[in-house]
Amino acid sequence: MDALLAQRVAGWLFVAACASNQGSFYDRFDAVVLLSVPRDVMLQRIATRSTNHFGKRAHEQQRIFADLEAVEPLLRATSTVEIVTTIPVADVVDAVESIAGRADGRSATRFNMP
Repeated sequence: MDALLAQRVAGWLFVAACASNQGSFYDRFDAVVLLSVPRDVMLQRIATRSTNHFGKRAHEQQRIFADLEAVEPLLRATSTVEIVTTIPVADVVDAVESIAGRADGRSATRFNMP
């Protein structure tokens, strides 16, 4: 991660991850975005996806929710902004681009955060 962040990049660099040491990198980011979803929506998405079977069994859902309860509050407390992903995917992308645009001084009026 250090090597990746040390490189000069043209345009925006987006990093998607969740790791125990992620906070040590936050000072190198302009924004830290939490993508969240209500439990009922998460369950519905897990139940209807066909590309990954993890989470369809009760014991797997218990693990997901235990992790969610333990980790999400920590992520929320250290994020710059939260996007609840019950909105269409295109709107999530617009929101992330808007946040990136504000960070580098570009116009960021396409999406109003709730």
